[in-house]
Amino acid sequence: MSEEFVINLARESIITALLLASPMLILSLVVGLGISIFQATTQVQEQTLTFVPKIVAVFLGVLVFGSWMLNLIVQFAIHIFQNMGQFV
Repeated sequence: MSEEFVINLARESIITALLLASPMLILSLVVGLGISIFQATTQVQEQTLTFVPKIVAVFLGVLVFGSWMLNLIVQFAIHIFQNMGQFV
């Protein structure tokens, strides 16, 4: 196993992790920004107001992007298992 192979495997792992996390993080960011703007304009400073919409948005994101995320992680696992001979 060469350095180039290990670096390539680490790069693929990081890219896969970022692709898996990005839909939920973006949804949470957008909803949090919207709630923050709402709180700033109405001067409602309730701390629990931000959590419930974010949780709902992330849950809906899992429902919408779940099949794509599952397909992505399964393809990555298949790639890892197919190349298991190169790891040893």
